[in-house]
Amino acid sequence: MIGGLEKFPALIMKPDPSLRKRLLIAAILVPIFILFAWMGNWPFAILVAIIITMAAFELWQLFRKGGFAPSLVLMLVFISLAIILRHLLNFQFSDLLLAVLVLAAMFYHVLEYQKDGKNSAINFFLTLGGPLYLGWLGAYAVSIRNMDNGLYWILLVIVIIVIADTGAYAIGRKFGRHKMFPRVSPQKSWEGYIAGIVTGILAGWGVAALWHGFIPAFLPVHGIILGVVISILAPMGDFGESMLKRYFNVKDSGTILLDHGGFLDRIDSILWAITIGYYLIIFIAR
Repeated sequence: MIGGLEKFPALIMKPDPSLRKRLLIAAILVPIFILFAWMGNWPFAILVAIIITMAAFELWQLFRKGGFAPSLVLMLVFISLAIILRHLLNFQFSDLLLAVLVLAAMFYHVLEYQKDGKNSAINFFLTLGGPLYLGWLGAYAVSIRNMDNGLYWILLVIVIIVIADTGAYAIGRKFGRHKMFPRVSPQKSWEGYIAGIVTGILAGWGVAALWHGFIPAFLPVHGIILGVVISILAPMGDFGESMLKRYFNVKDSGTILLDHGGFLDRIDSILWAITIGYYLIIFIAR
């Protein structure tokens, strides 16, 4: 072999089948997301609702495997309503939606307990938690898209978190030695985390610089700010979902996306990114 590399097999970067499958799925999903984001309005809101309800179904299945029984109907109805109302009215009447969710969930699980249901008190809080975690946070994607220049903002946020996650995965898998929270997620390392921050910042800077060519109000520093904060904080969404999976002793929330797992596996850090991104955009775009 050239240069005697046969003496250093550890230095030879072998193809990573798992990474290839992840990139293949991303190559399919990303153009679909971009298309619907470009269309905006109802097509984008419906796409977000579909993704979030699929993730909610996976979350419901996790709880069912653990012996709990939150109401799938209430979860899906209120998640859909949260996204629809956010699209139509932004945050107006959101307090009413939350109040109705609490009352409806308690009514349902009181009846469940009367029928000799098990874990009804816990199920009540799970029925509340699903729509809040997935519906309330997931609707921030619609909120960002409905902003001025919302197409550019939502793409910027999504590119940052996707590139940060990919960088963290690729570098962490090859060079990760120091584990962050081994009980929660044994594969996540500080090396991967730092790589995710670096790649997220670079992605934010690069995309914002590109957008600046179309819209002068977009500045590279906007992308850097979003890249720094999102890349540092959003991985906690991944750890949060890992906590759920470890509790129920499952590897992935689903299998529909091959090595990507399920929809819940793919949007865990995105939920954090769009929520944080929304308020950062309000601050930096004033």
